[in-house]
Amino acid sequence: MARKPHRLEGFIVKKITLVALVSGVGALVLSTAVWAHHGDAGRYNEATIDVTGAVLETQLINPHAILVVEVDTNGKKVRWQAEMNAPGQLIKQGWVNLVKPGTKVTLTGRQLKSGAPYMNLTERARVVLADSGKVVLQSANYEESAPAAR
Repeated sequence: MARKPHRLEGFIVKKITLVALVSGVGALVLSTAVWAHHGDAGRYNEATIDVTGAVLETQLINPHAILVVEVDTNGKKVRWQAEMNAPGQLIKQGWVNLVKPGTKVTLTGRQLKSGAPYMNLTERARVVLADSGKVVLQSANYEESAPAAR
């Protein structure tokens, strides 16, 4: 005659199954986030440059916020985009109302190797309010060097 399983055995099996399921889903979610993040090796010039212009908009979008600035280059207006940190991080730092459209800023960062008006502000970078000189964003590894002016 077959032994009738104890009700505690069924509870343990259900608990183990639930833990395994939650762990599997958690691992899948985390691995997707890690896989989705990208490096920028070879994408940007090593040297930093400065550009000064008026902010058109701040896009607090994932995975990286974008600061759009209109720069006057030899009488021609050029629209620059600067990739910043994650929006959540910038919101915690007060970026929602910090840099409004029309604010004049100087960006120091690394430009795309293609020469397009796009720069990275996540490493060796900073954003300074042009009128007051106040630094409103500076990466931990920013170096006080003489970047090439644009």
